[in-house]
Amino acid sequence: MKTDIQIAQEATLKPIWEVAQKLDIEMDDLELYGKYKAKLSDEFLASLEGKKDGKLVLVTAINPTPAGEGKTTTTVGLGEALGKLGKKAVIALREPSLGPCFGIKGGAAGGGYAQVVPMEDLNLHFTGDFHAITSANNLLAAMLDNHIMQGNALGIDPKQVVWKRCLDMNDRALRNIVIGLGKKSDGVVREDHFIITVASEIMAILCLADDIADLKKRLGRIIVAYRYDGTPVTAADLKAVGSMAALLKDAIRPNLIQTIENTPALVHGGPFANIAHGCNSVRATKAALKLADYVITEAGFGADLGAEKFLDIKCRMAGLKPDAVVLVATVRALKYNGGVPKTELAAENLEALKAGIVNLEKHIENLKQYDVPVVVTLNRFTEDTDAELSYVENFCRERGCDFALSEVWGKGGEGGIELANHLLETLETKPSKFHTLYPDEMPLKEKIETVAKKIYGADGVSFDPAALTTLEKLTELGFGNMPVCMAKTQYSLSDDPKKLGRPTGFTVNVREVYVSAGAGFVVAITGTIMTMPGLPKSPAAERIDVNEEGKIDGLF
Repeated sequence: MKTDIQIAQEATLKPIWEVAQKLDIEMDDLELYGKYKAKLSDEFLASLEGKKDGKLVLVTAINPTPAGEGKTTTTVGLGEALGKLGKKAVIALREPSLGPCFGIKGGAAGGGYAQVVPMEDLNLHFTGDFHAITSANNLLAAMLDNHIMQGNALGIDPKQVVWKRCLDMNDRALRNIVIGLGKKSDGVVREDHFIITVASEIMAILCLADDIADLKKRLGRIIVAYRYDGTPVTAADLKAVGSMAALLKDAIRPNLIQTIENTPALVHGGPFANIAHGCNSVRATKAALKLADYVITEAGFGADLGAEKFLDIKCRMAGLKPDAVVLVATVRALKYNGGVPKTELAAENLEALKAGIVNLEKHIENLKQYDVPVVVTLNRFTEDTDAELSYVENFCRERGCDFALSEVWGKGGEGGIELANHLLETLETKPSKFHTLYPDEMPLKEKIETVAKKIYGADGVSFDPAALTTLEKLTELGFGNMPVCMAKTQYSLSDDPKKLGRPTGFTVNVREVYVSAGAGFVVAITGTIMTMPGLPKSPAAERIDVNEEGKIDGLF
């Protein structure tokens, strides 16, 4: 069996300007990054104003397991299938982070014959967007520490610096560090921290900004520290906005690439969903809606994280209204949720399937709270039995969901025709009545409790004393109307990654809260979730290589 990278490397790519023509994009509207990658120009994006929007479809999934779900693969394959049906469709995805690529999860280009390409470029440096975000983040950190050393005219309390440096790599040794050691001229000694670039507020800002002007306003609102009197210090106070925006002027433009079947794909931005808001850029999504009749987008990890944040943060801020949601599951993952070890998932086990399908059930219930039509799709594996497939189909239909099998990994768009047809029927017959889960005016503490109870199924929320104090302070500072961005493990509906299926009788613990004032949301960190991941005992980096001809192997 061929690997994903082998399939991608054997694909016949079209020059990106030919792919662009499918969306009525001319050569002059593109800023080329080689033969197969391009950015959309600011002038072209501005010209789309006033055009009618297409249909917006979100692809999400059950909680991820080692068995695999195939959310991005399904997203790509569904877009390819719509193309085979003669529909004008475009895919809108996030960019992969280097952390998972060299860690344990792998890349984020889809899989099999449902991939976006060039796969190696996308999973590595791509068009440099993440490097620009990292540089802007760390420029702000450097200007902050320089200000403190050069006399500290703003009265910054070094013990209340909240801005962290970032790196797009899993490196646990950088979570908690001390800087400024050495001579007096080497800076002020203080505790500091690193986060992964995809958790940086600048990543969130880039993904939520409408244009350069909006980007600069948001950058200016970033809170980097607090003074001795407790008042906030912003990036604007440090006079850092202009130089940060200069570093981001190209990164804010959406990227255009293609799938293996030459379907257009806008790939832009990449916040993680377990520690950030988990959606591709508003700019790319809005452009896609003007360019095609059907936009297939995805949000990170399970629906309890990615979909919730897509619906309650991105759609709220950008005025987006999804027309349908596709919920991805696999028989293998459901059996894993039912207690079957990874090594035994190939064998038919209806009892385990019945025990684990409660995870899917909860995600269906969650999505229905937003009054958006739901289509459940099973990403089919060869060892899935007819009895198992029938059980899941009947289970979904009994809960008012349309259902379709997907075989896009092995068959590309052809394997997604059934799903595409069911989706089209749903879009025609079941109008979306989308609304958010909670109103803006609800107090921050109640917003956190609402997500925990209604989405996770928790009995309640316990707040560390420091978190409660911060919530009160943020409300006093005028941030009470912001949505909340929950940082939680992706492996469970609870904040304990070991509680699979549909856990009950648990309490979510919020240990830390902070505001991303530029992005426009308040982050609540739960359980033991880390904003700087670590590498596993045997990272993927050990198996990635490049030969003398420059051909890369080992990416997945």
